[in-house]
Formats: sequence, C-alpha cells, structure tokens
Amino acid sequence: MEDLNIKQLTLALRSIAEEKNLPEDTVLEVIEQAIAAAWRRDNGEREQNVRASLNINDGTATVYVVQDIVEEEEFENEVTQILLEDAKKIKKDAEIGGVIEESHEVTSFGRVAAQTAKQVILQRLREAEREVVLAEFEDKIGTVVTGTVNRVEPRVVRIEIGKAIGIMPQSEQIQGEYYGIGRRIKVLIKDIEREGRGPQLILSRGSEEFIRHLFSQEVPEMETGAVEIKKIAREAGRRTKLAVASVLPGIDPVGTFVGGHGTRVQAVMNEIGDQEKIDIIPYEEDTAAFIANAMSPAEVLSVAIDEEAKRAKVFVTEDQQSIAIGRAGQNVRLASRLTGYELDIEAKAPVKAEPKPRKNIEDSLMSVVDEVAE
Repeated sequence: MEDLNIKQLTLALRSIAEEKNLPEDTVLEVIEQAIAAAWRRDNGEREQNVRASLNINDGTATVYVVQDIVEEEEFENEVTQILLEDAKKIKKDAEIGGVIEESHEVTSFGRVAAQTAKQVILQRLREAEREVVLAEFEDKIGTVVTGTVNRVEPRVVRIEIGKAIGIMPQSEQIQGEYYGIGRRIKVLIKDIEREGRGPQLILSRGSEEFIRHLFSQEVPEMETGAVEIKKIAREAGRRTKLAVASVLPGIDPVGTFVGGHGTRVQAVMNEIGDQEKIDIIPYEEDTAAFIANAMSPAEVLSVAIDEEAKRAKVFVTEDQQSIAIGRAGQNVRLASRLTGYELDIEAKAPVKAEPKPRKNIEDSLMSVVDEVAE
C-alpha cells in the first residue's frame, strides 16, 4: 500500500458496507476517522484534535484542526487551545467557549500515513461489527443463555453465543469449575461493557442473579407469584444462602424450592456443581428471627440487635459456635450479607429449664381415689 487515494476509499465505502453488513453512515464515519488519523500522522502533532469530512460525490476530503477558545488563566495547551485575542485574528466573532477550525484539503497520503489509516479502518470496522452483533443482546441482559466455551485464558473464559463471543471474567466464574473448550454451558448475560477496547459482552456463572434464574426455571410457582426469592448471598463454588417467602398462605416456601425428594435444588446443583452448598431459609420480616434463620445450619439461642450500628450479637451454645462461624468464617459472612447486619457470634451456656416438681405417687393416687369417691 504505497499511498492512500481518497477517491479509491470513497468507491470502496459501499462495498465495505455491504460486505460487513453495516450501515453506510457507520462506514463513512470509520473512513473519516482514518483520514483524520492519517493526516495527523503526516502533518500534525499527536495531541491535535483533528476531524475529517469526506465528500462522497467528488472523492475529496477536508481535514479540520480544532482548537478550543479559552481565557488566559485557562490556557494550558497550545496544541488544543487558542487564546481569544489570537482567535479573533482568524475569526472576528470568536467567543470564549467556541472553537477555531483550520481546514486542509486532502487527496492522498504517503506510505506511513496510509498504513495508519488502514489500521484505523480495520480496528474501527471490527468494533462497528461487534457493536451491531451486540445490539441484538441489549434486551437479553439479565437472561440466561447456552453458549460454547471458545477459549480459556488465565483471567477470562471466552464463550461463543450465536455470532457473538462474550467474556466471563475470573470474578464471574464459579471457583474451581473446569471450563473445557467446546463444552456447552449456561451463562447469564450480565452486561454490555462499552469502555476500553470496544464493546464487550460480559457473562456470568458466579453471580447471585445466575442462581435466581436457575431456580426460576425449576420452580414454576415463582412464575405464578406464589413464592419469591427475597434475598441471595453467594460465594460461587462454595455456598449460597437463599431467603425465600410465600405470597399465598398455606404454601411452604422452603419445601417449594427444595422440591419433592430435593429434586429442584438438585437440578440447580447439577448446573453449578455439587461442591457448592445451597441453604434455603425462610425469610422473616422480624429481623431477629431472620438473622436466626440466616445462621442455618447453626442453631441460635437468641439475637441482640443494635439497629443504629446495623450490628447484631448472635448467641449460640459452644458446640454450635464453629458451625455458626463456618469454614474460614463463611457461614457468618454470608448470613451478614443476606441480612444486611454485621454479625458477631458469641458462645453462651444454654439456660437450663427449671425442673418440674415431681408429684408424690401416693398423692396422685389419693387424688384419683377422692375423685372416684365423689
């Protein structure tokens, strides 16, 4: 590619648009960005604010070097800014906050600048294509789809979903899960990230929403509104706590989510792996009762709440203390997240019930005899 002829670019615009299945306006914008980058490479400075306008009819381009008009105290960069007095010499009605544009006609570029333009066109076209593909997923954010593992990298797993390839960052993976290339897996479409290197489809298996969706597929009563998941706290690959409630009286929410012989919860575990434990607990409006439930599988004696500090002391017997805390503090940590209270576990001896006075057996017999005699 010796040099870059603007006329050739103009002729190529329509065929690029057709081939890439992109709107002509998008391709025009890409080519204008490339012309601006190439001109800056040949004639300008790196920081310069340059824009280009391509005339499709005659195959010519105009490059504009833009400078902001500022007051003296705001003047920091002579490449991107111009003082008002200097701006007035170029344009009489120049005002603070406006811009000065210096125009240059362009017909072709040298070899190095042409290379720059080519790189910009390829990169921007790729981004535009990805944007078009990802636009299809805009209304699927928050839903679960099935994809195929495409590539496994140290920090991300790339997953193919239809024409798009999404990424599942380490923070969204299930800890300890193996992702084999070609394996089909369910993923939650978490977001479309548009910062950094072009748009990215962010996928998740480690999020709380993923669990919510898996249960919604197994528990038809969620669809009808008879039961609901109030809160979820999860450490993917280790443990999930689910607080559930029934909207209709007479329905056992925990039993509904567990399913007959545990079939429903087992179906969810088959998807996320047996290494992750799932605690399903009844939600309570009463905070102390909810905290006691959240500490499951530990048995709680009592709960003392400090509403202002959003803290609570949870009293358990000594033999329940390690269960309440959980391995590496996991049980109490998840219970804290589920309830929204900082929880402190304290061991306390159980209060012994007062022994009932044993009635003398003769007294009992005599009272029966008296009753009969009457």
